[in-house]
Amino acid sequence: MEPRAGVSKQDIREQIWGYMESQNLADFPRPVHHRIPNFKSKKTLLVPTPRLRTGLFNKITPPPGATKDILRKCATSQGVRNYSVPIGLDSRVLVDLVVVGSVAVSEKGWRIGKGEGYADLEYAMMVSMGAVSKETPVVTIVHDCQVVDIPEELVEEHDITVDYILTPTRVIATGCKRPKPMGITWFKISLEMMEKIPILRSLCTREQQAGKDVTLQGEHQHLPEPGCQQTVPLSVGRRPPDTPGPETNSMEAAPGSPPGEGAPLAADVYVGNLPRDARVSDLKRALRELGSVPLRLTWQGPRRRAFLHYPDSAAAQQAVSCLQGLRLGTDTLRVALARQQRDK
Repeated sequence: MEPRAGVSKQDIREQIWGYMESQNLADFPRPVHHRIPNFKSKKTLLVPTPRLRTGLFNKITPPPGATKDILRKCATSQGVRNYSVPIGLDSRVLVDLVVVGSVAVSEKGWRIGKGEGYADLEYAMMVSMGAVSKETPVVTIVHDCQVVDIPEELVEEHDITVDYILTPTRVIATGCKRPKPMGITWFKISLEMMEKIPILRSLCTREQQAGKDVTLQGEHQHLPEPGCQQTVPLSVGRRPPDTPGPETNSMEAAPGSPPGEGAPLAADVYVGNLPRDARVSDLKRALRELGSVPLRLTWQGPRRRAFLHYPDSAAAQQAVSCLQGLRLGTDTLRVALARQQRDK
């Protein structure tokens, strides 16, 4: 099955789902659309906690003398509820092999799921817990018809790739060299996901306390998550209410001046002419690539500008020099020391 040129991920999903339904290849539940397809291949699959509602891992322990029917039930969501024990964040579990479901997969190791991102998130959470490493092999089990060509441009930074593909007729070693996710990409996590997945909130708090950036999707536009309140490196407008500093009242700062009261600090850098559709994650990614990561970042997207806060004036001046000519999309950004920008 070869996808046509210029296809999207959803086009490939619909192609696979439609073919498996028309050929009656899929097992229960049916129809297969909007699902990871099940099919019989005399292999048993164990899955994480369904939709991560009560945790990430569940250790399934069949009762003594379990019949074949009970063993079969253990591999279902009901079996997870009836015959398993949750494994907490402090269990220090080590996973030797990761098995993921797929809607489509290529021989190069690119994978497409059903579009909800749970497998990618589960893997990222395992990385954050220390349960897997880059050496941990990732396997997917699919029907032969699900092995297709997938354009590399469809593979995103947070997508998990696979090392081995098992079909009823083949075992494919992909030799994939693309790096797997090194942890949770927090700016891809929405407030809704945080509310639905308690373990995600716990990991957010842990990573924040470790000094990591846990800025959530669109976080500069709403109140921060409970349990993720403190200012962290390269965060967006989050500061405890009684802590003074340049981010105070950042959204009310006068045009041409950096956020906060009084004159701008010499260690603040102004970034202007941001594209109207730019996201804070776009700027943060560019800063990381150029090695100019500030202590904090204040995002003022509606005003098409941002302020970068560095530890001292020397670091700020070096950042200004490094960021000259920086482009986001088709727009060249204006970069200057915030004090100089105010004077202009």
